[in-house]
Amino acid sequence: MSPSQPCTQPGCGGTIVDGYCDVCGMPPDPAAATPSAASGALPTEAPSAAPTSEEEPLTPPARPQQLRASSVPDGTPCDEPGCTGTIQDGYCDVCGASADDDPAAEASSPSSVTRQTASNRLSATAIGSARARQSGSRATRRLSSTSQRMRSARLGAGLTTIPPIPAIDAANAVMKDPVVPEDKRFCPNCGAKVGRSTPDRPGRTTGFCPKCRQPFSFEPKLKAGDLVAGQYEVAGCLAHGGLGWIYLARDRNVSGRWVVLKGLLNSGDPDALAAAIAEQRFLAQVEHPLIVEIYNFVTHEGAGYIVMEYVGGTSLKALLKQRMRKAGRYDPIPVDQAIAYIVEILPAFQYLHDLGLAYCDFKPDNVIQVGDDLKLIDLGGVRRIDDQDSAIFGTVGYQAPEVAEQGVSVASDIYTIGRTLVVLTMEFRGYQTTYVDSLPPVESTPIFQRYDSFYRLLLKACAKSPDDRFASADELRVQLLGVLREVVAQDASSAASTPGGRAPSSATSLLFEEPQSVADMPEWWALPGLRPDPHDPQAALLRDVAVMKPHERLDALRAAQPQTAEVLLATARAGLDRRDTGVVDAATEQLLREDPWEWRAVWMQGLRALSQGDHAGAQAAFNAVYGQVPGELAPKLALAVACERSGETSVAESMYAVCARTDAAYTPVGAFGMERIRLAEGKVEEAVAALDLVPATSRAYAPARQRRAEILAGAGGGLATLADALRSVDKVSIEPIDKAALTVTVFDNALAWLQSPGAKPEPGIQIAGHAGTVRGVRQGLEEALRRQAALTTDPAARVALVDRANEVRPWTMR
Repeated sequence: MSPSQPCTQPGCGGTIVDGYCDVCGMPPDPAAATPSAASGALPTEAPSAAPTSEEEPLTPPARPQQLRASSVPDGTPCDEPGCTGTIQDGYCDVCGASADDDPAAEASSPSSVTRQTASNRLSATAIGSARARQSGSRATRRLSSTSQRMRSARLGAGLTTIPPIPAIDAANAVMKDPVVPEDKRFCPNCGAKVGRSTPDRPGRTTGFCPKCRQPFSFEPKLKAGDLVAGQYEVAGCLAHGGLGWIYLARDRNVSGRWVVLKGLLNSGDPDALAAAIAEQRFLAQVEHPLIVEIYNFVTHEGAGYIVMEYVGGTSLKALLKQRMRKAGRYDPIPVDQAIAYIVEILPAFQYLHDLGLAYCDFKPDNVIQVGDDLKLIDLGGVRRIDDQDSAIFGTVGYQAPEVAEQGVSVASDIYTIGRTLVVLTMEFRGYQTTYVDSLPPVESTPIFQRYDSFYRLLLKACAKSPDDRFASADELRVQLLGVLREVVAQDASSAASTPGGRAPSSATSLLFEEPQSVADMPEWWALPGLRPDPHDPQAALLRDVAVMKPHERLDALRAAQPQTAEVLLATARAGLDRRDTGVVDAATEQLLREDPWEWRAVWMQGLRALSQGDHAGAQAAFNAVYGQVPGELAPKLALAVACERSGETSVAESMYAVCARTDAAYTPVGAFGMERIRLAEGKVEEAVAALDLVPATSRAYAPARQRRAEILAGAGGGLATLADALRSVDKVSIEPIDKAALTVTVFDNALAWLQSPGAKPEPGIQIAGHAGTVRGVRQGLEEALRRQAALTTDPAARVALVDRANEVRPWTMR
């Protein structure tokens, strides 16, 4: 056949070059291509082992989805075949079927095109810190399990609120016209654009890629009424994904329940198909309330399908689209809600990782919300972490940079989770190009500027080296919960009409003890201590030595064998207590030699630097710890102290503010820190507002009120300010002698103010029950002096106070 011969395919204007059409990619003789091509039915669910294309961009849908609540009364018998349940709140209490089928639906599998890369080997590098691998994940998993049992909190972890989303009935989820838009048509092998129209012909839905000759088809292989494997009756198409069309069907063998059919790789090769089914049968053993259930693997007319649970909800990607459509612009999910979504779904990742599985292809498409529940869907990319041969699924912009060379791991899943958080919370322009393996700079990203802890968490989750990421999903979840608390507190503080906003609650840290409440600038020993790891082999010894004297404790710790991480940390602390910096240095250096990611050793080095007046060294250490555990308040408090001592008061004040508004246990020390800095800058009102953050339930409330009164008493304000000073301590318990001295100061300053040039009496103002006139203030001062004299133990001082009382006593003319 001549190379210039026109292509014989209907509607194609190309010519045959080197045996293939240079437009549609079809060979000159359809019968010579593939058996399926000859019959006009090209393979659809059989991409090759390395398709590469980008995820579809987020664009507002053409029409909004119409959702409505169920109109079927509770108690109505379920109409599902063979089901004996009744309808409760719109759903059957036995089979879970929806009472009615009017709402529009969303497919229970993602439709974006994915990317596969073959892996030659897995990374042999240790991931994260030794403690996290050995015991830290067990500690954080306790928190994860606890929160899973607390079902009443649901989405938002009890910290924020996420509106529930109505379930979508399967009957209306079927696409009426299953067509893949031209801009979503890519070659399943090389990712080139295929099936696109030209000015003189429409785009083809079947053909060959002109670049690599791979056959393509975007036509559904199954149609309504087809019976797959003698069990699943096809209702129609739900969506088009990376492996072809995704179908909705009824399971005739199980009460007609709705199921989803999704194509498998290698469906065109019987041997490869059998191997693919055998390889993925382990997915049927995956059982977790947050993960879509896999029911079966079947074949039909030479194609393989995975049969899974139908989840009638809305994906996070669809939520983003809905928000954009409503706002008319990109409208990301609020940070607190985005974090709450990820916090809720992370136990599913920990479950998979504990089974030795990696999810591989996490993104907003793959989380479905139904009511106030979430489901992780689309297990097609799940693979064993030790599998070095199977193709890897991932999406450009989400997949970790090392996967192509090192394979998948827990760390690569952590990376996809971090990238998903960024996409959910901001318009991440260039995340598949310019920033395909990095984050945009802070200076051009307002959300990073506003939520520093969130940014630090993303930096760690999306670190280029897998060793620098979080060691487990549980570790990430614990830190995310801490960041969520900060974000919620910050947003509440910004929105509040009062200076203090809402009073913070308290949450026990798994890693740090509570700080000591001190009104003055904390010394190193007043900062939160590290919580011992209860799983350490030397835990019993550590409890015994804790009650020993410092020198005895240090001797016992040095003699302990083995020298575990907890023993070395306790040794460093004993060295700090004895002011022996050599002991601290030796212990922390050994810890870091054994595990370069042991941030607790760096924490001890920061305490050492602070104790020695090395404020720059302390800042560097505490800043590094902050980056490793961004959800913890202790590093922020320590960084605030170091910065305040070095004169970097703006940073110190911002860190104190985070502590004060986020956790009640940290509120006093944070509030006192803010007060010190503001008062030194002459900002009296702001200093008083900081002290007002200390709640009445705190043990530091009385000291805070006393300091508030002292500030107002000496602020040089008018009578109203002086009256407020005494009201500060009206109902708090402070030392009587201190209260008497404060009262004398207030009346002294009030009298001086009234006697100053231009001052006018203010009889409407009451100071401790006395009118704001010269006579009223003199009476108050006399009483205060006599009260102070009665409480004074020094006889000479008592006499002097009584003499003053007599001097200021107002005389009455008779």
